[in-house]
Amino acid sequence: MAIYPNITFIEGRARLTGRRNVEVNGRRYLPGKIIIATGASPWAPPIPGLEEVGYLDSTAALSLPALPESLVVIGGGPIGLELAQLFHRFGVRVTIVEAAPRIAAGEDVEISEALASYLEEEGIQVHSGIRITHVERTSSGKAVCGEAQGRPCTFEGSEILVATGRRPNTRDLGLEEAGVQVGQRGEILVNEHLQTTNPDIFAAGDVLGDPQFVYVAAYGGGVAAENALTGSGRVYDLTALPRVTFTDPQIASVGYTEAQARERGIPVKTAVLSLKDVPRAIAARNTKGLIKLVAEEGTDRLLGAHILAANAGEVIQEAVLAIRFGLTIQDLIDTFHPYLTMVEGLKLAALAFTKDVARLSCCAT
Repeated sequence: MAIYPNITFIEGRARLTGRRNVEVNGRRYLPGKIIIATGASPWAPPIPGLEEVGYLDSTAALSLPALPESLVVIGGGPIGLELAQLFHRFGVRVTIVEAAPRIAAGEDVEISEALASYLEEEGIQVHSGIRITHVERTSSGKAVCGEAQGRPCTFEGSEILVATGRRPNTRDLGLEEAGVQVGQRGEILVNEHLQTTNPDIFAAGDVLGDPQFVYVAAYGGGVAAENALTGSGRVYDLTALPRVTFTDPQIASVGYTEAQARERGIPVKTAVLSLKDVPRAIAARNTKGLIKLVAEEGTDRLLGAHILAANAGEVIQEAVLAIRFGLTIQDLIDTFHPYLTMVEGLKLAALAFTKDVARLSCCAT
């Protein structure tokens, strides 16, 4: 046990036994404040036959002693897509099976549809809108069985990878005894200060549910600790949160998609720029991808930026700052962007709201 001012670190399994009681290794403690940061674990849906047939989660998939001949990936989210492409490039025949109407369903439509086409061009089979009914063994391996638009379908592979997300580690923590409420997926419910329904208990990280990113967990841990120790009332703010899916090309996004903005009743306008019109992409001989910007009608304030490109994660940060500080399309246009860099694509996408970028000369505005 190591003790620092106001903080005690104890190794062992902990459980809440009252509103401010913690039991660790049979010993009870009565701390002034408590922070729960127990993370999350891979989760598999209750598909009939799945447990009996056996499957891989994201951790087990990366620990295989040998490559499978073929792989069926259940789930077309970030983890499923990243691992599907990784195994395909190792020579494994890969099939992606997604329940939603499209893969990368949380991204803007143009982004997810373009990525699906690129993956299919590589040789990965992509199937969306699949209702999985059961899993069974076959003479040569395993099969995922389901329905597509009412018609039966079967996807066979020597292994099955389930990448349907992660669920918070909240079982057997004594949360009910402590007066801490959880949501339908077991996520701890908190207010904007990361305070639970028990005012003496805070929570941070993946145990809150989405978004489950390491940088969000680190940020949330700092907010929860500061509020618990000092009562400063610091707000947990994810307004301008970037997210990156490390496929090739990568997806990088921040802010609202077009659909999300319209669902909130915000009048928007959009611009979509193909990487075929970005000089850096042309010079790199890799024009796979696009940039889509979402702006508020009338104010021109940037609400969302969505990039599909080889190094999209390196480009998104300018858009993050623009959204955080309420910048407009014109602010992007008026900002210097070095020629022959990918970030210049953001300026070109901003110009695409009113101009045909393909007709512009180098560095023209």
